[in-house]
Amino acid sequence: MKYLLSFILASIAILLLSFNSFSDEEKITWNKIDEGLFYAEYDAPKKATYGDSKITILKISPKLYNLNLLSAKENGARVKTAKKWAEDKNQIAVINAGMYMQDFATNVGFMKNFDFVNNGRLNKDNTIAAFNRKNDSVPEFQIIDRTCQNWDQLKDQYNSFTQSIRMVDCNQKNKWGQQAKKWSMVVIGKDKEGNALFIFTRSPYSVHDFISILLNSSLDVYNLMYLEGGPEASFYMDHNGTKVEKMGSYETDFNENDDNTKFWSIPNVIGISKK
Repeated sequence: MKYLLSFILASIAILLLSFNSFSDEEKITWNKIDEGLFYAEYDAPKKATYGDSKITILKISPKLYNLNLLSAKENGARVKTAKKWAEDKNQIAVINAGMYMQDFATNVGFMKNFDFVNNGRLNKDNTIAAFNRKNDSVPEFQIIDRTCQNWDQLKDQYNSFTQSIRMVDCNQKNKWGQQAKKWSMVVIGKDKEGNALFIFTRSPYSVHDFISILLNSSLDVYNLMYLEGGPEASFYMDHNGTKVEKMGSYETDFNENDDNTKFWSIPNVIGISKK
C-alpha cells in the first residue's frame, strides 16, 4: 500500500510539473499601439532548444481594422518579403496567408479574395479564415471549423478566405498529435472576444507543444489555424513608432539552425489596415 501511495503521489507531481511547463498566466503584458491594436512579446514557459523562446502576438480588433488578403498571383504581382508587401500595399502589419505549392504562387488550400480566386479547390483541412464580410449577420472575422460549422452557408457570407490546417477546434481542444519534428511558426487565431491574433515564434517547437502553450496562456484562445513554418514564417509591423521584423529559421529536416537573418519572399500574405 505504501508503494502504491508513493507511485500515485509521484504521478501527480509529474502531471503538475507538465502542466506548469505550459502555464504563463499573468505574464503577457500588452502594449497599446493604437486603438484596437495591441502588441506583446513574452517568454514561453517551455524553453526551446534554439533561440530566445519568445512568442510575439498582435491582437487586432476587426471592428477597427481591415484584414487584407494579398496575392502575387493576382494581377501578375511579384513575390515579396513581408516587409515589402507591407510597404508596397500600405499595411500596418503582415503575416503569411498560408503554405504554397511548388509554383510559388498557389495556396495549398482554398483561397479567394473578392472576385480573384487563387485556389478554388477545398482540400481536407478543416479550418478556413474568413474576413471582409458581405453583411453584418456574421462576425467581421472568424476561423471557420468545417467539423462544427456549416461551410455551405458561410462560404457566401464573406469576400476573403484562406484555408489551412486546424490547430484548435471549436471546443478549444489541441488537434495536433505530438511529433519529434519542430520549427519556427506563424499562426492566426481568434480569441473569445472576437479579436484576430497574429502569433509568431522563431524558436522551434513541435506544433502540439506550441498549441498547448497558447491554450494555457492568458490569451483566451477560441481557435487557431496554422499558416507557415521554418524560414518562410514571417511577421512584420511598422506603426506609431513600433517596428517589428520577425523571420523564422529552424525547421526539422530542412534548415536545422537558427542562422536565418532575412525575410524570405512569399506569394500570399494577410495584412491589416485601418477602417
